[in-house]
Amino acid sequence: MQATAVIERREESHSKLRALLESRTETLSLLNELAAMRPFKPEHDMQVMLQEFCESLVDYTASAHFQLYSYIEEGKERRTSVKELADAVYPRIAAATQHILDFNEKYDCGDHCSNMASLDEDLSRLGEILASRIQDEDQIIELSTRERD
Repeated sequence: MQATAVIERREESHSKLRALLESRTETLSLLNELAAMRPFKPEHDMQVMLQEFCESLVDYTASAHFQLYSYIEEGKERRTSVKELADAVYPRIAAATQHILDFNEKYDCGDHCSNMASLDEDLSRLGEILASRIQDEDQIIELSTRERD
């Protein structure tokens, strides 16, 4: 019975990680599509793409919190090494989350965005922040999937 509980807990953990990775992949794909639209002009197609990217970005950010960190915070993660690593990187992830939310607040304006003057710079900075955040997440994911109870 105990082995079954461990297997079920592992399956739940892996399912959550897959959902996070799918959300991340979609967001990065949209980031690439958006970046390819340079130079940014307040045209309808670009505004629609920016809106879609902002929605995906927020979904990915929420997914990371719900699929990865809430699992740890709720005490479902029993391995000390995973909890310690999550505690160590969480402040950086929280700072990245705030930057993501600020970006979204600035550019999530549906199909009527006209403030494109700093989008190129903001998007580049966001890309750097996402890269750092992904490295932190990947450390937790790797440790979570590598170690056993």
